[in-house]
Amino acid sequence: MKRVSVDIGGTFTDCFLVWDGEYVEAKALTTYQNLSLGFNEALENAYGKLGLDLETVMTGVDSVRYATTLGTNALIERKGPRIGLITTAGFESSVPLARGRGYGEGLSERLKRDLPMAERPEPLVPPKMIVGVRERVAETGEVLLGLDEEDVREQVHKLVDRGAQGFVVSLTNAVVNPEHERRIEEIIFEEYPAYMLGAFPVILSHLVVGRKGEYARSSSAIMDAFLHQVMYHGLSALEMNLRDNGYSRPMQLVHNSGGMAQLNSTDALQTIHSGPVAGIHASEHLATESELGKVICTDMGGTSFDIGLVVEGGVKFYDFNPVIERWMVNLPMVHLVTLGAGGGSVARYDRMSRTIEVGPESARSDPGPACYNRGGTKPTVTDADFVLGYIRADRYAGGHIELSEKRALSAMQRQLCKHMDISEVEAALLIKDKVDNNMANGIAQELRTRGYEPHHFTMLSYGGNGALHACGIADVLKIERILVPPFSSIFSAVGAGNMAQLHIHENSVYLTLFDTQTRQLFDDYDRFNGIVEKLEQAGRNDLLRQGLPEEAIEHRLELDLRYGNQLAETAVVCPSNRLTGPDDVLDLIELFSHDYGKRFGEGSQSPEAGIRVNAVRVASYVSSDTVRFSDILPAAGNLKPAPASETSYPCHFRGHDGALDTAFYDYEELGFGDVIAAPAVVSSRSTTYLVEPGWRLEIGKHGAGWLRREPRNA
Repeated sequence: MKRVSVDIGGTFTDCFLVWDGEYVEAKALTTYQNLSLGFNEALENAYGKLGLDLETVMTGVDSVRYATTLGTNALIERKGPRIGLITTAGFESSVPLARGRGYGEGLSERLKRDLPMAERPEPLVPPKMIVGVRERVAETGEVLLGLDEEDVREQVHKLVDRGAQGFVVSLTNAVVNPEHERRIEEIIFEEYPAYMLGAFPVILSHLVVGRKGEYARSSSAIMDAFLHQVMYHGLSALEMNLRDNGYSRPMQLVHNSGGMAQLNSTDALQTIHSGPVAGIHASEHLATESELGKVICTDMGGTSFDIGLVVEGGVKFYDFNPVIERWMVNLPMVHLVTLGAGGGSVARYDRMSRTIEVGPESARSDPGPACYNRGGTKPTVTDADFVLGYIRADRYAGGHIELSEKRALSAMQRQLCKHMDISEVEAALLIKDKVDNNMANGIAQELRTRGYEPHHFTMLSYGGNGALHACGIADVLKIERILVPPFSSIFSAVGAGNMAQLHIHENSVYLTLFDTQTRQLFDDYDRFNGIVEKLEQAGRNDLLRQGLPEEAIEHRLELDLRYGNQLAETAVVCPSNRLTGPDDVLDLIELFSHDYGKRFGEGSQSPEAGIRVNAVRVASYVSSDTVRFSDILPAAGNLKPAPASETSYPCHFRGHDGALDTAFYDYEELGFGDVIAAPAVVSSRSTTYLVEPGWRLEIGKHGAGWLRREPRNA
């Protein structure tokens, strides 16, 4: 296996190079002005460790996998073309109204309840850029009012006169009958032919999302159109960079659905949050191989803290109506929660509460924390860790970034200490306490809303700052064990390297598995199987277009089921991809009842209301070789006390007056199975492990290790 996987985060660009059994990790600062510069530097740092050159690597690897933040940045900065939306006449206000909930989506629960201060996000499509055309299709697909083509031409010209640089066509019930959307596209190209310089890109909503939900489908298509241009130019530049360096194969892009695809088979919307999703995928793989049971995935990088769940032998959660930035979309996406709590999160004095708040503002990589000595003047979490003694000026980031104690102390004094009349160390302890509690509360809320208790989980702690704050988070949650995975500081890049080629296609349908009025089971098997075959063929075509062999393609069938008219839908993975008789239907109903009972409590099932299918979803994929995680963790028989450290420095910890003499270790000098007692700091080239009082660290391979709580009576 020869493979390059890259995850570009808000602060660092992470690279994972697999070369004939050798695994190499490397990092570089993210270069926002040209992402390929950070990519090239991280890759150079990786292949340099193996004594290779760029040409050898680029001509030898079987794939380059890329998780990007381009789309996320474009949404935050509102960098996109002026989009015109064409919808069904009478539905022009559907997007601006946003189901009456647009003011709160994407915000914390506290801000959602603050109605007097509620503000809707700046729209991606202003109301004056939305027009309606005369047409109407029923929910069954029947055409109630034919498309008025002259009206379409008039409305298109109106949008062009208002400055439209692209079109989104989102008509009511287009997912069940897209005839009118397709005809509008033809009319636009008749008026502005594609071969002319004045041509406009056109996005049809039924091609972006195959599921009903008019607002979410429209917002999905709008976001896809808004991101299309910046993603195309940014990713094309990155692909040209690969070509210039000798790489001739198609670049692979990580999708937020948990798979990946080539550039020509990727919607812009599918790349949002792809980096954190790759980390959750790696966690799923590790949990399955190592039989970890229930795992809470935590990724603390330089800008954010991402939370995901993997339960029951490696099953991760999906969102089918996720909120991206401030808008709900209809896109199957691996569920994750993101908090503004990273190493670069800025600490500030809150005059109302007279205490310190941390995040969500981040110093990012430019200018970075004050201690980076790159022009940053605001104190951050990294500055606090530096002041507390956990990280050393000459060892941070493998010595590539030399830290300035003077800058960190100055930022603390100016921004915090003078307001609270406290020392820099006291301010740093408050910052650590605040950020650890923020992350712990985010985890607790995510688990308890799903019926889980934190102490039943193993915490998987990765990202550049994960091992540094893991014990502090676990202390709040009463979690007993933490696994720092192999290559923890670049774990999302590792996940990108393990992903399969995957495409998900879905359709909204109206099928009744059990009709309570007639007491009959569904029996139109040909209709159901025809829908599944159509979706499988769409996925098959996607994969064949990328040059994958047809015999390697597999399909997974999922159905969104509900009882009667309930709003709550449950996604069920079908044991068979075809229905052939009543037994198949009964098996499906039994599986739905089991999954529903686990989610909402046994006895909550309501078959007397009827059982309906609202959506059919097919995941088409081709598996590939993966990085194995076996034998990376020490067994009880391999454990032995680590040699005494010859280096120690004073470090400050919560609950302890004054500094504690803390042993410092170099990770490269430790052996498999070494046990390190607290308090201690273990430094590697890419991350820092903080063993707080009451914990111990058991060293594994490739940067892996167990952080376990010491027995209470010890």
